[in-house]
Amino acid sequence: MSPLGNHPFWKMNGAGNEIVVVDLRRSSHVVTAAEARAIAAAEGSRFDQLMAMHAPVTAGTDALIRIYNTDGSEAGACGNGTRCVAWVLTEGTDRDRLVVETRAGLLACRRLGPAVFSVDMGEPRFDWRDIPLAEEFRDTRAIELQIGPIDAPILHSPSVVSMGNPHAVFWVEDPYAYDLARIGPLLEHHPIFPDRANISLAAVKAPDHIVLWVWERGAGITRACGTAACAALVSAARTRRTGRSARVSLPGGELTIDWRDDNHVIMSGPTELEHRGHFDPALFQAAA
Repeated sequence: MSPLGNHPFWKMNGAGNEIVVVDLRRSSHVVTAAEARAIAAAEGSRFDQLMAMHAPVTAGTDALIRIYNTDGSEAGACGNGTRCVAWVLTEGTDRDRLVVETRAGLLACRRLGPAVFSVDMGEPRFDWRDIPLAEEFRDTRAIELQIGPIDAPILHSPSVVSMGNPHAVFWVEDPYAYDLARIGPLLEHHPIFPDRANISLAAVKAPDHIVLWVWERGAGITRACGTAACAALVSAARTRRTGRSARVSLPGGELTIDWRDDNHVIMSGPTELEHRGHFDPALFQAAA
């Protein structure tokens, strides 16, 4: 029987990004891919990302976070999920700052309001090897990639960047005019992305406003994606479409992204507790 049977969890969302948080800081158990898929398939614990909190391993941090997508794969970072973790760790306390560790590095969180947090998402990476890409592109502000007919592509020339996860941002007039459910998986698995990629359709509405629709690697279409919002702002600023600060509107809500002069990207936005629950032990019988 899985140690997760009857284990408590928090069902939350960050700007609409569906998040489940589970506290394993007093356990040595590591969530398996099969367990993550089982949790995602259950009606009361469906998620875009599962945030598993483990005991800290680095001095000065509050927890080590392992992040799972709905398909059981692990993500390097999840900004919306990190804000939800920050809410859980500070609930009922007067703490307003904490640091968590992910595969993408240390993320500093700060409470801005009762359910609003900012996360220092670290520095963007632009080198083709760091994103990563399967071949060299010296200028990642726009790479040679298109989908559709050569003489009339549906999408083309995305900006690419890593914000802990690989991202491709396609610039369009109206993100919702495209069949992202069909295009997203084709581009996620394109050979140019050896680790797959998050695919964003972005429209710049003003120098400080971006509208974004995202196909997340390993999760599909989501109502919000924090790292994608960071990737969109950074890419927009690099291509002189916006300044270094903007609000990013997603189907589930809005995030504020600031690319500071020290090269760190700060994401701010809301969290919401939907309910607390316990995993049904029967969920994990097939995952054992």
